[in-house]
Amino acid sequence: MEPDKADANGVESSGKKVFFFDIDNCLYPKSAKVHDLMADLIDKYFAAHLSLPWEDAVRLHKEYFQNYGLAIEGLVRHHQIDPLEYNAKVDDALPLDDVIKPRPELKRLLGDIDRSKVKLWLFTNAYVNHGRRVVRLLEVEDFFDGITFCNYASVPFVCKPHPDMYRKAMVEAGVENVEDCYFVDDSYNNCKQAQELGWTTTHLVEEGVKVPRTQASKYQIRRLDELRTVFPELFKSGIS
Repeated sequence: MEPDKADANGVESSGKKVFFFDIDNCLYPKSAKVHDLMADLIDKYFAAHLSLPWEDAVRLHKEYFQNYGLAIEGLVRHHQIDPLEYNAKVDDALPLDDVIKPRPELKRLLGDIDRSKVKLWLFTNAYVNHGRRVVRLLEVEDFFDGITFCNYASVPFVCKPHPDMYRKAMVEAGVENVEDCYFVDDSYNNCKQAQELGWTTTHLVEEGVKVPRTQASKYQIRRLDELRTVFPELFKSGIS
């Protein structure tokens, strides 16, 4: 699962469409509560490293997430923290082995996609360690040709929903035309930006999650398995 080698222009096109999959709260359900575990570790990091009262730490964490898409970007931008140390204390410290298990329905879905037509690519705002760890626990790493991640080791870094992050993903996945980019994510803002850039975008709004007043993108689904009916042309013939 490595990015394609790029040519002199920075892109090596495979000639296939690329389906970009978000990882967290997308390949596994929100009910796994990974987000809650992560939020608690982030709040603790804010409180400890910025010497803040708990209420202020929670407020600042929320503010940075809303402003930048990732709390860590606000920490790097305003407090010059070491992003890899942050990653070790937050993402890498998550007890994922206890909460993320293989999902047979996810394996079936990914296995039914026609790989002669479309390349599957992971697209996450997490650091590479976390992304690879999650797909390993889900036992789906072999379905994906590569991963585009927020590179905490390279400051300043970009993340979704910044347009440069989507361009980075296209280069790394070896796709030149936005018309050849498919995308699914649980984030409203990430899907809205992808749609504006011309990607064929599906917003995953799980059952039990409030439906947005205005759709983020052309397509909106409640279950990942609905991708079969939204994009039947990308699946092996005779499979539904």
